[in-house]
Amino acid sequence: MAKINLRPWREELRAEKQKQFLTVLAGVFLVAGGAGFLWHTMMMSEIDYQTQRNGFIKNEIALLEQQIKEIDELKRRRDALIERMQVIQDLQGRRPVIVRVFDEMVKTVPEGVYFTSIKKAETVLNLEGIGDSNSRISALMRNMDASDWFKEPNLTSVKAWSENEKKSQFMMTITQEAPGEADLAAKDTGAKGGKNK
Repeated sequence: MAKINLRPWREELRAEKQKQFLTVLAGVFLVAGGAGFLWHTMMMSEIDYQTQRNGFIKNEIALLEQQIKEIDELKRRRDALIERMQVIQDLQGRRPVIVRVFDEMVKTVPEGVYFTSIKKAETVLNLEGIGDSNSRISALMRNMDASDWFKEPNLTSVKAWSENEKKSQFMMTITQEAPGEADLAAKDTGAKGGKNK
């Protein structure tokens, strides 16, 4: 029987399969490398995009913080202006009060009484004066007590005046009180009604 040598064929087949395996393996590595490169490129692109967005957000936050500071400064200035306006309005509102106080004082002083000194501390008036008699000073106290502008009259001292024994020198304190607008309107209406009668 003839001898057939199959070894070269098998070795060639094995070499061919090994070549195919290496080719497939190289293809797989190429595909995997390409996929990895694409994935890496996409990730880097996403990271760059997110970094840009973060940078934009940081810039916007910085702008907003600057605007907030400006708004706070404007609010502080507005509050200072409102406070100044309030002080000015209070001063303008109180300006006619002293005129009304002196007018009311003239109305409450009876004949035979006059003041030698008037001092004011906050809402307390310290008055010094001379009266023709103690009854005139009592009338002054009653008039002050009945006034809408003065409350709590307090006679602190009464003594004979050295130049004339009949006259008395007195010292008193009263509290100044501004009546409400309704009280003033009612009083003015009553006064006008009395005049009409």
